[in-house]
Amino acid sequence: MAKAIMNFTWRSHMAGLLASLALAVAAIAAPTRGAETVNGIAAIVNDKVITYSEVRGVVEPRERLLRAQYSGPELVKKITELRKAALQDLIDRELIIQAFQKESLVIPPHIVDERVDQVIKESFGGDRNAFIKTMEAQKFTMSKFRELERDKIIVSAMRAKNVKSNLIIPPSKVEEYYRKHREEFASKAQVKLRMIMIPGRPDSSGAAAQKTMAEEIRAKLITGADFDKMAQMYSEDSTRDLGGDWGWIDDKTLSKPLSDVAFSLHPGEISKIVDLGGNYYILKVEGRQGGDVKPLDKNLRAEIEARLRQEQAQQLQDHWLASLRSKAYIKTF
Repeated sequence: MAKAIMNFTWRSHMAGLLASLALAVAAIAAPTRGAETVNGIAAIVNDKVITYSEVRGVVEPRERLLRAQYSGPELVKKITELRKAALQDLIDRELIIQAFQKESLVIPPHIVDERVDQVIKESFGGDRNAFIKTMEAQKFTMSKFRELERDKIIVSAMRAKNVKSNLIIPPSKVEEYYRKHREEFASKAQVKLRMIMIPGRPDSSGAAAQKTMAEEIRAKLITGADFDKMAQMYSEDSTRDLGGDWGWIDDKTLSKPLSDVAFSLHPGEISKIVDLGGNYYILKVEGRQGGDVKPLDKNLRAEIEARLRQEQAQQLQDHWLASLRSKAYIKTF
């Protein structure tokens, strides 16, 4: 059968798909630790073997970050999850390449040449000698690098061929998404808050007196006493010297019981006494802002359409990969 030459219309998107040579070299030649340097078979995909060293090569940069952030059983769990995901990605990548070969498609050599030239331009400022020296220092051959870049082109091309990106999103779907996710399109609600905290002192004989004090303070506030001055005189939290001023807060700033009270108040309104954790709180909201939902205008429609299009493309890709997996012999070790 004569080989077909694919029409690579995705060239304009190549810049976004390029990986720097430094990352490529790190992925292939990164050092491993101790007993992990022993290689072995991680998976078999039809007649292709994927080795543990390939998996470690992919995850090594990320593993270094994990080792700096975690330790003990948690580190083991994180690395296990990372390697499992990397192995699945390598399996899917191999399935895509095999599907490409099965369709008797080819990548013209000049496409790979262009990719290599672009990597040199973007990662080495166009200095081919620096590029070659870096590869030599990492014992990384040009043929291996070209093979890696060729495989990236194949995977990208096959995804573009089998997963359409120009999906049509009906207006009804956009409106349904908007109704179900209105909170995503609302500005963050905030209140400008002042608060007085009177400690309850439940372990002392003055507990009842503290509650009585809180009630008297609230009564004075209701009849026009200055909240700022009352807070400076009686409050015992960190904002005392500021007259109990918390400034603009959102619904995550305070504990939920206090937050619920604060966001239930109208500007100028003073709360009832809130008994929480043995202490007594009096809240006053001085202003409200945010919480408004964006209208479903032309720009927001376009934003939602893009989200839905991406979700559908992901679903199509998952379905396509599931189909490739179902037709293949895959064994992991």
